Amino acid sequence: MSTAPIPDKPALEGLESKWGAVWESDGTHRFDRDRATRDNIYSIDTPPPTASGSLHIGHVFSYTHTDVIARFQRMRGRSVFYPMGWDDNGLPTERRVQNYYGVRCDPSLPYEADFTPPFEGGDGKSTKAADQKPVSRRNFIELCEQLTREDEVQFEKLWRDLGLSVDWTQTYRTIGEEALFTSQLAFIRNVERGEAYQAMAPTLWDVTFRTAVAQAELEDREQPAAYHRVAFHKPDGGTIEIETTRPELLPACVALVAHPDDERYKPYFGTTVTTPVFGVEVPVLAHHLAQKDKGSGIAMICTFGDVTDVVWWRELDLPNRAIMGFDGRIIADAPDAITSEAGLAAYAELAGKTVFSAKQAMVDLLRASGELIGEPKKITHPVKFFEKGDKPLEVVSTRQWYISNGARDEALRAKLLENGQELVWHPDFMRVRYENWVGGLTGDWLISRQRFFGVPIPVWYPLDADGNPVFDEPIVATQDLLPVDPSSDAAPGYDESQRGQAGGFVGEHDVMDTWATSSLTPQLAGGWERDPELFELVFPFSLRPQGQDIIRTWLFSTMLRAELEHGQRPWDHTTLSGFIVDPDRKKMSKSKGNVVTPADILETHGSDAVRYWAASSRLGTDAAFDPQNPTQIKIGRRLAIKLLNAAKFIHGAGDAGDASVTNSVDLSMLASLSEVVHQATIALDNYDHARALEVTEAFFWTFCDDYLELVKERAYGGADAEKESAVAALHTALSVFLRLFAPFVPFATEEAWSWSNEGSVHVAAWPNEVEIPGAEDGVTAVLDLASRALTAIRRAKTDAKVSQRTPVISAVIAGTGEQVGLLKQAASDLAAVGRIAALDFAEADDLAVTDIVLETVPES
Repeated sequence: MSTAPIPDKPALEGLESKWGAVWESDGTHRFDRDRATRDNIYSIDTPPPTASGSLHIGHVFSYTHTDVIARFQRMRGRSVFYPMGWDDNGLPTERRVQNYYGVRCDPSLPYEADFTPPFEGGDGKSTKAADQKPVSRRNFIELCEQLTREDEVQFEKLWRDLGLSVDWTQTYRTIGEEALFTSQLAFIRNVERGEAYQAMAPTLWDVTFRTAVAQAELEDREQPAAYHRVAFHKPDGGTIEIETTRPELLPACVALVAHPDDERYKPYFGTTVTTPVFGVEVPVLAHHLAQKDKGSGIAMICTFGDVTDVVWWRELDLPNRAIMGFDGRIIADAPDAITSEAGLAAYAELAGKTVFSAKQAMVDLLRASGELIGEPKKITHPVKFFEKGDKPLEVVSTRQWYISNGARDEALRAKLLENGQELVWHPDFMRVRYENWVGGLTGDWLISRQRFFGVPIPVWYPLDADGNPVFDEPIVATQDLLPVDPSSDAAPGYDESQRGQAGGFVGEHDVMDTWATSSLTPQLAGGWERDPELFELVFPFSLRPQGQDIIRTWLFSTMLRAELEHGQRPWDHTTLSGFIVDPDRKKMSKSKGNVVTPADILETHGSDAVRYWAASSRLGTDAAFDPQNPTQIKIGRRLAIKLLNAAKFIHGAGDAGDASVTNSVDLSMLASLSEVVHQATIALDNYDHARALEVTEAFFWTFCDDYLELVKERAYGGADAEKESAVAALHTALSVFLRLFAPFVPFATEEAWSWSNEGSVHVAAWPNEVEIPGAEDGVTAVLDLASRALTAIRRAKTDAKVSQRTPVISAVIAGTGEQVGLLKQAASDLAAVGRIAALDFAEADDLAVTDIVLETVPES
């Protein structure tokens, strides 16, 4: 890339496409593996955005923070490994595909070759489930892959427009072949080490469709109900009364729970009570989710009435006494905790009944025992439904896969906390969120999901002579078979004809939780078990940037998987961005409908301006964004334009050649600039991009408003030695400023850099303060005092209501002896810019410009 001509009127428009194409063709941001060593590598575990729908302004905000650091490290001479992933697998993709193509998945259907969906581009909001065409799982997955690839193309274009210095040859998909291999291999290793296991667990269940339901498929519907006040018996003969809308679940009661601060129930925490009718002893416990102002302020925990029961069950480590069957009826066998004849007889009256009939029977039993207090109080309240269903959801127990996470392993918990201490957090106060999460774990990580578009769990089960699955003897895939889909690939040692047959096998239909794949992003991006040499270079990664809201999910789960597989933390540093909030300080989110998409903003204001806005906010701090009045973006645009204009002005003064900087004002400016470089470098080394931008920008405006004004006469027409000093100082400053601003406003800096340099500013060396001419002995006070004097001269002309170009017959600059001594070194520049014919100096207590005589104002 040779030097480019300077345009007559520099502009920001078109720079994104111009320089984006050059960077791509030149490989400016490409990871140079040949020169990479473990000592000079800088590797980034970049968050893979969900490739479903559209990006929003919050993505631009946080990804800019990462890119600033990536560009800085590249200019520091590091070999930067900066990949990009696409988080394809997950519920948002499934929902989008259903709506977009008008289909729904039915795993019982056969694959249809050359399938054409009913339509493309629908929003699905008016599409009923009955109107969606059922398709096979394989057809559904193909549509998922098709749509996510289309989304990825649009996402990549936006990232390129924003100027992310990602190496686009280093990309991955969380549902691609490599991701399937990596996720399944890690799971197999977990099984081999005893870290992954099966257990019965609660699942949201639609009794009509006989299917598990994911959170994204839920909707609340107002339903009639009634509060039943029921008496539990204390050991001293008294009672504790609770109110419930689900009396039929009394046989499944495992505890009572109240808020820790509720003075009414504090004396009972740690004691037990006996359930009405069934006579089962259960504990009274405290939990922050209990509501003091709801009902009697104390609730019964049943397995399981709703999702809150599930939370309480997990976090309080309670037993499972589930009584609800997959068909929505009370199961035949009573929980083991019911042992009395009366209790068993009462349960027999409920067994086999639907929820509605069981509720009526239970109320009759409570009335007969005298433990129903008063009559039920009718209410309406929101109830969870499957969006396609017509009956309220139940919570049933199903067989699920778990991974140990330290909840029941103190040694693992301690190691995870130790790894969190070793990790450098930016900002540091975010660390406590991780520590609180790890310290509060009460159950292992449930990773199996009853979905379609995800990484299949690589397991089959043998069928016994009666055709029943032997779940306790899973057939786990071996590494050489990966990636594998047990729903379509035969189990090792069997052939496809034996699928579903007695003595044959059945494949696991569940897929892994999306976090079970996302928790392996260092391994996915780094080529674990696929490219050992690369993985050795990049792991542990230098940086994990992410949102503060997923510390307990993504950050923790990645830390866990790295500890289980490698025995160490996966990164050296983590940066946590804040949220984007609207003008009312509400977090922007799709669910709230206040999301702003970035494409129009980038086009209207330019990428450099938007990046400036993002980089102005510190890590961990929320930033307000008003699309109607984006003040910070406008300031960023003004800065980028000023950079171009300042560069054009400096080049207009001529080439510096081999000239030296000798003038005191020039040396003072460079000494001040050297300090800016020092402060900005320290800030970026500490991941404080906002501070680096702040100090650089503040001095840049001083440079433009004061120094350029002071030296422009000398730079464009002074005596040879003085002119050469000014021109040399200007070119030195321009080179430094362009490199300092390059991570923040990459397009404007690249444009200005190209006017006098070959190659990209983004692979130029980061400025070093000790290499700036005169930095070691320059006096920074000269420029500061000259700037103050210049301001005073300008003010005097403004007060006199005359142009700044008005000549001055004479003026006196007064100050302390030290100030005068320094200011005399700037006398010629001050006289030139102020158009002062006779400039004199006098001693005073502080700096002031006095006795100004303007040509247009009489001396009197």
